[in-house]
This record gives sequence, structure tokens and C-alpha cells, in this order.
Amino acid sequence: MTEARDLALEALYEADQRDLTHTTAELPPKAARLVAGVLSHLRELDAEIDGASEHWRIARMPVVDRAILRLGLYELRHERETPVAVVVSEAVRLAKTYSTEKSGAFVNGVLAALAGLHE
Repeated sequence: MTEARDLALEALYEADQRDLTHTTAELPPKAARLVAGVLSHLRELDAEIDGASEHWRIARMPVVDRAILRLGLYELRHERETPVAVVVSEAVRLAKTYSTEKSGAFVNGVLAALAGLHE
């Protein structure tokens, strides 16, 4: 699933940059399922992320961080067979790999709050 997440992140990044509501990229089935799920639930995901992020509105977030948070939250809400710890860990890995040094902690904090891990 790790490769599927990487490919899904790339497709979501491209969709955000090009203002697409769907992506035509050829993706393996798992990655395609994740991308389609995120894009079909985009408004609700963004509203939840906005509510959980104290200092950054989703529109002001770096595109890659926004895509990672959307992907992670989609998995938390709609891919329930994946354990919460795995979803958060994978999102942090994506942030550390594809974004800034501070993005891992930011993504961890937002997703942990959304998963109810900070209560």
C-alpha cells in the first residue's frame, strides 16, 4: 500500500495544481481508489482539516501538505480496515519524504487531532 499512497499523492498534487476534479493518470487500482475517494469527498475533508488546523487554513497550506492531509483523512474516515496508527505513520512518512522538515510534525498533529488521539 506504500507505493499506492505515493502514487496517489502525486496524482492528488497534480489535481490540486491543475484544479482538476478527477485525474486521468493511469494508476494501479489501490492508488486510483484512494484518489477517487479523496476527490469525491474533497469538501468534507477540507472542512474537517480546516477545523483541526489551528494556524493554517487549508487554502494557505503548501500543496503537498494539503494533499497528504486529504489522503490521510480520507483513509481515516473511509478506509477503516487500515489501522489509525498506520494511516498517521504513512502520512508522516509522505510529509518527511516529499515536503519540508517541519511538515512531518504538522501532518502528525493535524491527523492525530482528527483521529481523536489528542483528547
